[in-house]
Amino acid sequence: MTFSIVARSADGLLHGVAVASKFLAAGALVPAAEAEVGALASQAHANLAYRAQGLTMLRTGVPAADVVAGLIAADPGRDDRQLGVVGTTGDGATWTGPRCHPWAGGQSGDGWAAQGNILAGPEVIDALRDTWLGGAGLPFPQRLLAALAAGDRAGGDRRGRQSAALFVVQRHGGYAGTGDELVDLRVDDHRDPVGELGRLLDIHTLLFGKPDPATLLDLTGPVADEVAALLATAGHPVGAAGVEEALDAWAGVENLEERIVPGRIDPIVLDHLRRTTGG
Repeated sequence: MTFSIVARSADGLLHGVAVASKFLAAGALVPAAEAEVGALASQAHANLAYRAQGLTMLRTGVPAADVVAGLIAADPGRDDRQLGVVGTTGDGATWTGPRCHPWAGGQSGDGWAAQGNILAGPEVIDALRDTWLGGAGLPFPQRLLAALAAGDRAGGDRRGRQSAALFVVQRHGGYAGTGDELVDLRVDDHRDPVGELGRLLDIHTLLFGKPDPATLLDLTGPVADEVAALLATAGHPVGAAGVEEALDAWAGVENLEERIVPGRIDPIVLDHLRRTTGG
């Protein structure tokens, strides 16, 4: 009842899962991933134990194909299961049990696996594959989402749309470097879940994306003057401590603290400040 892609980045540092389904909160059931270990999607008549068991095998260096083989060999319900796995190196692997509802199937290659059941047809998996392979220039989360959106446009789950999710891990990639969950977004019940997932990813990138050092502006001269005027309009006038303290206070309210750099300002932060104040 679902289509998904599991993948790793070209440098092997990121792993993730993107999934969509005519099923409530598919993101609560399908994806699993561990930083610098691998990623897994369990679907159809999902066996939730696959997630922890599969990651345990990946953690010990078992290749993706052997993880799939091991999981289904020990499962008497394997004929109704669907599974995709990717590790830190080599090809991904996928399994579609013979009792999965048609159309059902999957494909895999170096660092990815795509699979789905109750789909409009094999063109859904083709679209996932082609968009993933053609999206090497995109940031990893956006590349996964682009592949999912292509599958959705190709017909997706033939019963309709309800939920979607994106889960990406990277060592210390989470909030303030205190966790590994770089992106963990779910749309549990929506008329256009993949489109809504894209909207959420845009907000996530604005708030939690890391500043590009090459684009940072010195918080001095005319830039500092403009920022001070905008902050005053926003209700954060510059006091004796200076523009940086006022900017920090405003950024905390706007949840942009991950983009604050001492003595400088991210152009994305400045653009957001301008938009929110009409500047």
